[in-house]
Amino acid sequence: MASSSKKVIYAALIGNGLIAVTKFIAASISGSSAMLSEGIHSTVDTSNQMLLLYGLRRSKKPADDLFPFGYGKEIYFWSFLVAILIFAVGAGISVYEGIHQLLHPQPLGNVIVNYIVLAFAMLFEAGAWYFAFKEFSKTKGPHGYFEAIHQAKNPSIFVVLFEDSAAMLGLVVAFVGILLGQLTGNVFYDGLASILIGLILAATAIWLAYEIKGLLVGESALPRVVTEIRRLVVAQEAVEHVNEVLTLHMGPEYILVNLSVDFKNSISAEAVEHTVQNLTRRIKETHPLVKRVFIEGEARRSPKLKKDRTH
Repeated sequence: MASSSKKVIYAALIGNGLIAVTKFIAASISGSSAMLSEGIHSTVDTSNQMLLLYGLRRSKKPADDLFPFGYGKEIYFWSFLVAILIFAVGAGISVYEGIHQLLHPQPLGNVIVNYIVLAFAMLFEAGAWYFAFKEFSKTKGPHGYFEAIHQAKNPSIFVVLFEDSAAMLGLVVAFVGILLGQLTGNVFYDGLASILIGLILAATAIWLAYEIKGLLVGESALPRVVTEIRRLVVAQEAVEHVNEVLTLHMGPEYILVNLSVDFKNSISAEAVEHTVQNLTRRIKETHPLVKRVFIEGEARRSPKLKKDRTH
């Protein structure tokens, strides 16, 4: 999982870095606001990939006294920061450049270079997008793509997929804006394209922030994982009733499990200890992402008590 994430990010990093340089050169030659916005867009994407790589590296740090459950959530923080940067820097500057072009129109220069750069950019972005899409498809399982994104616990792959999708759409908008500006002689279309690119980035950033927020706050494991853990607990002969199965993703590859179990009154303390050891081993064997299991012995709760605890 981590290896695949890094491959996707490195591919996007190299592609966006090269594309950003060529876009800025084209913008300086033609004076196109839309092309300048695309250059800023690719620069932001390049910086974002660096942040994601840094977040992945930080998330692998071993647990210590200050962070006893490790640093897995670092990747969630840096992914959320990526969303903020896309919104604040990418979208903000693109909209500003578009408005500036509308208020203070500058005639387009040699637009041929823009078309050449856009063609190569589309080719590179399509390759990066396909690579990210392919890796995401491997991890999505039987779910639909939108559902898989919502349930994903490793944001690094779908962040890159979102970025590349926005980049492809932005390139199309830039091409149309520059083409209309050339055909009509009206730079209004170039400025409008820059604003639209900014709005695309803003929408992408808001969606990313929404999806990552749950992971940052603390999402449970997938429903099927919770169900399977509950089944393993119920299957224990010493267990009378399962009060709660609480799970928490401490990182993409780290699940913490807390169980509230009512053990049979007739069993000995030694039997309870043996059940706890066996149950912990079975859960970790069945679900390798589960790193820590805490089991509380509590009397069976009434439905009213359980309801009160949720408020």
